[in-house]
Amino acid sequence: MRRFSYIITALLFLASASFAQKAAAAKADPAKDVRAVFDRLVEGIEQVDAAKVMSVYDNSERTLFFNNNGSATIGWATMKDNREKSYAKTKNVSLDTTGVRVEVLSPTAAYVSFKWTQTQEYDGKLEKGSGRTTLVMKKIGKEWKIVHLHTSPDSPPADRPVLPSERTPAT
Repeated sequence: MRRFSYIITALLFLASASFAQKAAAAKADPAKDVRAVFDRLVEGIEQVDAAKVMSVYDNSERTLFFNNNGSATIGWATMKDNREKSYAKTKNVSLDTTGVRVEVLSPTAAYVSFKWTQTQEYDGKLEKGSGRTTLVMKKIGKEWKIVHLHTSPDSPPADRPVLPSERTPAT
């Protein structure tokens, strides 16, 4: 009987050690979660899906967008409206991202930086652009959300109209 209890004890020990290793491996990697938000953003842009794109941003009037035309937009609702208007004239988007860097700064703060090259048809005309972008993310509740976007194009399109909401007011 004593031998049987040793075997049972050994099996329980091995099972608990295996379970502890699996539990540690199952812990979520915050960089993986941040990258998933980035991947959803890219997917939404390529699908010309304003709802999907805006789903990764914090729905706040404080969300700040530095646009690729040099303008700034403040507020999720304003950017959503701008995207919907722009996407209505956009199709055949191809977006290539390189040098993607995910940095988790704390349990609730991270950023993603990358280079991009994009082609699309806008209002019947082919557009090409490239540049660099940084996305600042914040963990809100259980979800990572983009709270700030900064896009710097290599050369902004000269003939693309700037929406009134994207214009910087004269001071």
